[in-house]
Order: sequence, then structure tokens, then C-alpha cells
Amino acid sequence: MTASDQADTLDKSTAANSASAKSPADEAAGSSQGANATAASPLEEQLATAKKEAADNYERYLRVTADLENFRRRTVREKDELRQYATGRVLEELLPVLDNLALGISAAKAPNADLKNLVGGIGMVQEQLKSALSNHGLKEINPIGQKFDPNQHESISSQPSAEVPEGSVLQVVRTGYTLNGRLLRPASVIVSAGQPKPEAQTVI
Repeated sequence: MTASDQADTLDKSTAANSASAKSPADEAAGSSQGANATAASPLEEQLATAKKEAADNYERYLRVTADLENFRRRTVREKDELRQYATGRVLEELLPVLDNLALGISAAKAPNADLKNLVGGIGMVQEQLKSALSNHGLKEINPIGQKFDPNQHESISSQPSAEVPEGSVLQVVRTGYTLNGRLLRPASVIVSAGQPKPEAQTVI
């Protein structure tokens, strides 16, 4: 083998060793890339899990929102139906009152109508109306002789009285009403101012 051939063989061997051998920097860089790839894999899994949970939560939110809207509509519809049913019941009980009132008016227009009978008939219609309304929770406030109550009574004046104690209701001018315990209209009353004051005697 000539010197030239030996030189070529030496150069090829050196190049092969250089290609197969890695410097410490190259090995460190490779290890770092492998570690980054390993660390990135759990982060990607966590991100995918978080996205799935967010999508599930949003879908659950949409379902709950739809259920609440359906519940609101159903409640409004049921309330309207209940109101219409309650109104229908009240009107149904008032129809006989209207019938009897019409009969009373016809009797009053008849020749030689008996006033006493007419007054008695009107009183019966009034009691029928009170009964129909009381069946639906309406109650009268007629506090004559009772202690004045500003929560249910409205004083329009006061007068002295020898029979009714001071601060009690002497006269009911307008009846009050409550509906199922709730005040609709206070009773307008005259309150007793107590014993009349003696008139001052004039000395001559």
C-alpha cells in the first residue's frame, strides 16, 4: 500500500469516528429536548381534560337555564289559570244575586208595589251578596263599641258620649273590609270623646 493510500484510509477512519462520536454539548441538548417532550405530554393531557370539563359545564349550564325558563313559563301559566278559575267561582256565586236583584227591580216597578216587601227583599239580596263574598274570604269590619284601632279604623271625627267610653267607636259611618286577613278598606268611624263636659254656669 502506498503512502497516499494509507493517508486516505486514515482520513476516512477519522471522519467516521468524528461522525459517530458526540460532544457533551450535543448529548446535553438531546437530553433537554427529550425532557421537554416528556414534560409537554402531561400538560397537553391536562389542557385537554380542562377543555372537556369546560365544555361539560357549559352544556350543563345551558340545560339548567332552559329548565329555569320552562319553570318560569309554567308558573306564569298556572298562576293565570288559577286566577281565571278563582274569578269564575266568584262570578258563579254572584249570578244568583244579580237574578234576585233583577226580580226586586221588576217588583218595584209594578203598580201598587208594597214598599215594606221591597225593603225586605232588598235586605235579603244584600245578605245573599255578603254570604257569597264571605265564602271567598271577605269579612266586614263593623267595630261599633270597640276600642279604636288605627290599623283597621279611620277616624273622621269625635263626639262626646255618656254611654261609649272615650277612645271607643261611637258610630260606623262606612263599613270596612278585609280579604283573607288583608285590609282592603278601613272602617270610617266616629270616636267617642268621653263624657260630655258640663256647661259652665253663668254667675249673675
